[in-house]
Amino acid sequence: MSTSRISRRRRAISMRVPAFPLAALMSAFSLTGCTTTQTGHGSVSQGYVAGSSGVTRFAKAERSTAPQLSGDTVGGETLNTSTFKGKVIVLNVWGSWCIPCRREAEYFAKVSKDLESAGQPVAFVGINTRDNNKQYAAEFEKNFGITYPSLFDPAGKLILQFPKGAASPQAIPATIVIDKNGKIAARALAPINDTTLLEMINPVLAEQ
Repeated sequence: MSTSRISRRRRAISMRVPAFPLAALMSAFSLTGCTTTQTGHGSVSQGYVAGSSGVTRFAKAERSTAPQLSGDTVGGETLNTSTFKGKVIVLNVWGSWCIPCRREAEYFAKVSKDLESAGQPVAFVGINTRDNNKQYAAEFEKNFGITYPSLFDPAGKLILQFPKGAASPQAIPATIVIDKNGKIAARALAPINDTTLLEMINPVLAEQ
């Protein structure tokens, strides 16, 4: 077979294979698997600062309004984040199947209990996603000593309520800190420890 006939055949085959949209591919990847991606050495853009720890902090004037989330919890109760008005809300997106989520779970358990004991106006809320069975999520909470509630969101519908862009929890695990006025103040797209978690929370708590 001549070179020209081979080339024409390859072009014909490639035209019959549909291309998967890049945006859809990235979306499927980010919501399906865990990530430990860092943000490099830090950058400043459009009112937010992305640091080397994977944490993005938003200036007060540039903060987006967080959605009010509601639904059933892993524990079988109902929850609406509007009941935490006036408090700093710490949202953690996790799944029992996610290895990086397991690495950070003990820190969330510790910090949430410490801040509660200190009487700080902070509410921790988990968003459990991609777990089709509440039993797996409940066992995860028990094993790691998680005492705050987690909304059960197997299909990721609650995550999609967040504004697109830098304020979106577009990975698992992800952490979002919401200020007392219901605005998104900080976001992390990587597993974090207790030090980083407090560095996200304390400046927001100190705001007037």
